[in-house]
Parts: sequence; C-alpha cells; structure tokens
Amino acid sequence: MMMTPWVQRLLIANVVIYAFTASGVPHILEFGGLVPAALGQRPWTIATYMFLHGSFPHVLFNMLMLFFFGPRLEERLGSRTFLWFYLASGVGGALLSFAFTPGVMIIGASGAVYGVVVGFARYWPREPIHIWGILPVQARWLALFMVGSSLFSGITGARSGIAHFAHLGGLAAGWVFLKLWEQQRGQTAAVAKRQPRYKATGAQEADVLERWNAIPRDQLHEINREELEALLAKADQAGIRALTNEDRAFLERMAKSVQAEPA
Repeated sequence: MMMTPWVQRLLIANVVIYAFTASGVPHILEFGGLVPAALGQRPWTIATYMFLHGSFPHVLFNMLMLFFFGPRLEERLGSRTFLWFYLASGVGGALLSFAFTPGVMIIGASGAVYGVVVGFARYWPREPIHIWGILPVQARWLALFMVGSSLFSGITGARSGIAHFAHLGGLAAGWVFLKLWEQQRGQTAAVAKRQPRYKATGAQEADVLERWNAIPRDQLHEINREELEALLAKADQAGIRALTNEDRAFLERMAKSVQAEPA
C-alpha cells in the first residue's frame, strides 16, 4: 500500500506523542485533553485532543484505521484538502461532545478517523473490507454499523469511557465537509462546461487527452465521473497545462484503476 504524505505525517505525530505520554512525560494529557465546557479557557485543545491517546490499544486501533482508509482518500481529495478534512472531522467530534458531554475530558483521534472511514465509504461504498482479515464487509455497511453502534452506545450509555459522541461528530462533520467540497467542485465544473471547447494542440497533449477521454464513464462512481468530466472540460478548454498536478494525478488514477479491472 502506497503511503501518502499527510497520512504518514499524522501516523508519525500520533505515535510519537503517544510514546512521550506512555514514557511518563508529565501533564501531556492535562494540557492537551479536551474538556468541552472549558474550551473558552483552553481553545487549543480543540485540535490537540485528537493527537493524544490513553492506551496502546487506543492508539493502535485509530492508527490502523487511518493507515488502511486514509491513503486512498488522500489521493482522491488531494493532500491539502485531506488534511483540512481530517482536522474538520476531529473538530466536529469536539463540537458534538460539547453539546452532549461538556464536562468529560476527551482524547483520541477517533472523531477524525471516523470521518476518514465515512469518506472512504462515500467514494468506494462497495469496496470489501476484511474484518480480522477474514470476513468481507462492504465499506458502506461498515460505516453504517459504526454510526449505529456509536449512536446506540451514546444514547444508552453502553461502553462508558468511550467518546461515542465524538465518533458521531466526526462522522457527521466528515460527511458535511465532503458535500460542501463536492458542491464547490460542481460549481467549477458547471462554469467549465459553459465555456467554448477546442482541441488541445500538440501531438503529446492530444495523445494524453485521447487516453483520458477513453476512460469508461459507466465504470466510475458518480462523484468520480463528475470530477472526470470537469477536468476534461478544463483540459480541452485551456490545455493540459491548465491542470494542476493533483488534477493530472486524479485522471491518471482513474485511467489505471479502470484498466486494471478484470473483464
């Protein structure tokens, strides 16, 4: 599995900070842990809490989830957008906790990681996820189970000591972030489609555009298909040079992923 830049940095940051915590460095949890009701006096904790963990299983579970689901999503969104998405999911977990458990200290990346899982399920809903490496479950059903489990546990008080509302806040914030991001990208695509189209000049650009235009639309997720159409419109209108590195990487991934699928 290819490791992407921000997933790698987040993994390292969480593991290093946990190592300091476990080694007995004093006051780390007290300084960075989030107590929602005290957020006005300790505003930095809305970000620092998601890099703290209280036990090895806690950090291991969160980092495994980030490792398996994060790289593909970072590739899809682009590194900068992925980072903002991750942080927004974590902040969403903090805000929902403020509403339901204001006096309880919260630590952990679970809110942000749950956002990553729901993002993965949004773009690859039928992707099989092998639970314990054996039981295949589609990503969409895994995400729904996580929502239902957190909602049930939060309402009933089951499995106390776990920040269920932080999980739900991360899921909700991640979903809202992606909806807004897609709407913004859709507006860009609509503008591009209204502009006159002309063929790219140069044999090399023409070959690349021909390969990208040959991508079978019916094999793509609806969101990926809309993104593909928007970028092709931009490339045809202004040339391949008008595409960013992230745009070109996305088109290449779409071409390779479709070509790699069995007949």
